Amino acid sequence: MDDLAGTQAPLRQLTDPSEALAALERAVPDLARLRLPEPRSIDWRLVEADLGVGLPTDFRLLCERYPSFVLGDFLGLGGPEPGGERRWVEGLRETLEIVDEWCAEADLDVPLHPYPAPGGLLPWAGSHQGDLFLWTTDPAGPEEWTVTVASRSSVWWHYTGGAVQFLADLVTGAVEPWALPKVRSQAGRW
Repeated sequence: MDDLAGTQAPLRQLTDPSEALAALERAVPDLARLRLPEPRSIDWRLVEADLGVGLPTDFRLLCERYPSFVLGDFLGLGGPEPGGERRWVEGLRETLEIVDEWCAEADLDVPLHPYPAPGGLLPWAGSHQGDLFLWTTDPAGPEEWTVTVASRSSVWWHYTGGAVQFLADLVTGAVEPWALPKVRSQAGRW
């Protein structure tokens, strides 16, 4: 039986992408050693044209400043690589097929649907255990998107902040890791 555990909100929502990234760096001190000396030039226009939607600024900043990484040997996050933007979008589309299956199987009071449905779910990270971390898209724009967690154990829940703040809050314990293990404040290459 699937379950919607509820919605969690940050104590103070960080709307400045640099502030959200700084919060993640404080939460995960190991992340500093992975920071790239120069931001990567990712062709976001290509990515967003292929997807048909813009992506949140905090996520774009994180991808420009860091290579793919894993938090606490659990949660892997990898954005597009310069020159590999189309491959990244293709991978996202493959993951959307899984999201479609999970949404169809979920027994939730309010049905969820994958992107490109209005308010559809768009994946941005995953765990080594098969959990999915998604944005709930919003027609108001990507800065208004919230995080939805779809755990492998069929528990779904929402977080009303951005993806980067979610990562920081998950590591620090400011957000309850409903149906997820506690994520340690370690970072390594993925």
